[in-house]
Amino acid sequence: MGPLSGRKVLMVIASRDFRDEEYAVPRATLEKAGASGTVASSSAKPARGMLGAVVKPDLLLKDAKASDYDAVVFVGGSGAGEYWEDATAHALAKTASGAGKVTAAICIAPVTLANAGLLDGRQASVWPDCRDALRARGARVVEAPVARDGNIITASGPPAAADFGKALVQALSGS
Repeated sequence: MGPLSGRKVLMVIASRDFRDEEYAVPRATLEKAGASGTVASSSAKPARGMLGAVVKPDLLLKDAKASDYDAVVFVGGSGAGEYWEDATAHALAKTASGAGKVTAAICIAPVTLANAGLLDGRQASVWPDCRDALRARGARVVEAPVARDGNIITASGPPAAADFGKALVQALSGS
């Protein structure tokens, strides 16, 4: 029984080319703290990470309901761009954030949050190649591994995975 016992986290991964450690490290950190993780993707087929990990999604993104979770986390990797213009992903992120739930993204996935309108006027971190995309949507981009602005947590990429996981635990713990 950890501090997050009973808490549920939805992790959204690309159907292919998610970033392995951006999924595995935060998930392990959350589960160690007692949270349970569920994986959603645009396909029910096993998703392959950029480094070879294979993850079988628990449900389709279109069937995910923000109300069922305490946090919604968008995992990065080159495949995460599939959600940048995805209305279903945007609606999930907006619903979660609007309900005050922790809404998070790492690597290039913060572009999904920005395109959903969630980063306007907010501090955010992102993979360096995507900073202009966030600025174009009104984000205040910081060159930090992890940025937290209220219930929104963003991170810059694989080296930030451990700190991203810790930030998720802190946010879900109410600190």
